[in-house]
Amino acid sequence: MALDFVPLGRTGLQVSELAFGTWRFGRENDQGDIEVDADRAHELLDAYEAHGGRFIDTADIYGDGRAEEYIGDWLAGRDREEFVIASKVYWPTRADPNGRGLNRKHLRKEIDRILERLGTSFVDILYIHRWDDDTPPEQFMRTLNGLVEAGKVNHLGTSTFEPNAWKVTRANEIADRRGYEPFTVAQPRYNLVNREIEGNYLEMASYYDLAVVPWSPLAGGFLSGKYKRTEEPPAGTRGATDSQFADTYLTSANFDVMEEVEEVSREVGASPAAVSLSWLLHHDAVTAPIIGARTVEQLEENLAATDLALSRDQFERLANAK
Repeated sequence: MALDFVPLGRTGLQVSELAFGTWRFGRENDQGDIEVDADRAHELLDAYEAHGGRFIDTADIYGDGRAEEYIGDWLAGRDREEFVIASKVYWPTRADPNGRGLNRKHLRKEIDRILERLGTSFVDILYIHRWDDDTPPEQFMRTLNGLVEAGKVNHLGTSTFEPNAWKVTRANEIADRRGYEPFTVAQPRYNLVNREIEGNYLEMASYYDLAVVPWSPLAGGFLSGKYKRTEEPPAGTRGATDSQFADTYLTSANFDVMEEVEEVSREVGASPAAVSLSWLLHHDAVTAPIIGARTVEQLEENLAATDLALSRDQFERLANAK
């Protein structure tokens, strides 16, 4: 089970077909425990690397910066140039009122903190973690372009919770007119039950040849098959402890989709998680989904999707199960 490399849009980069997301690294749960500590993080990164994984996704707020520190410590014993490292900026990281967003003061301060934690002189991709309506795009595109010109960032990306195709279009048109570096990578939420980017957003990404690197490919674990329509959510799962998650995902419509996923799973002899990821890997508009894991076993299950071949009929059945 070796990961293949795929082109990252028009960046010229080649990246692993599954990126590894690190949002659980250093994350403190409600009980005060760290979900994935440094030792476990390094174990997971070792396993990902062993399968040919070279595309690592993080953010300045993951684990209050600990995720980047864990990655930096792990990278210290390796050739940095072998890896494509992406981070993100937007959310508050300092108490002062300018310690958030895409204002020039925050961007310039935060990129240096990101690089220090990662132990590197540059990131391959810097995403804006969310859109900042308080900062004009003319300003933050100019500032981001300056980070590229300074050699601290190679490529720019935009991450989003809700589709904002027109905003990305506006920013890229500004970049085109003024000779700034444009957004060349998009990181939206996309999976078999969250289909909000279908239509204008994917059309925009195609028009600008943006690489699409979706987060939450398993819908927060819903598509793993752990939840059943007629049963209470398993103890300790998000469905049992997070009412917002339950209201969002444990719906009749989503269970209809899950039934089709499970039917295809039986046909191909693979887990629902592998089938759900394989659907994205077969999707012409998707570049490299971002997988996450708390254990090596979960990671191995997700990576198994790369060896799974779906027929056109199976792909279309899943696509239409919405």
